[in-house]
Amino acid sequence: MSQTTMSIRVDSNLKQKFDNLCNEFGLSVTSAFTIFMNAVVRERRIPFEIRTDSIEESRKKAMLAFDRMRKDAAAAGVQDLSLDEINEIIKEVRYGEK
Repeated sequence: MSQTTMSIRVDSNLKQKFDNLCNEFGLSVTSAFTIFMNAVVRERRIPFEIRTDSIEESRKKAMLAFDRMRKDAAAAGVQDLSLDEINEIIKEVRYGEK
């Protein structure tokens, strides 16, 4: 069977962690990827779940992050602005209007 070379770019920290884990398993990185690729071809699917949050979950997380940011700003003495105040600042910056 002929062989070919694959080249991929990954975060260097992730690569190091993956290399270390493969060594603990007694595998080379090449062997680990070959096992993964064989499983994908054999099963005709990614052999683990890949998912993302639903729109509702994403909105909930975004609102929690926004609320946390507002609380942190208030704790730091940053004044909270209303939507109208924010829009006025945007107009001022964009168009030089007041």
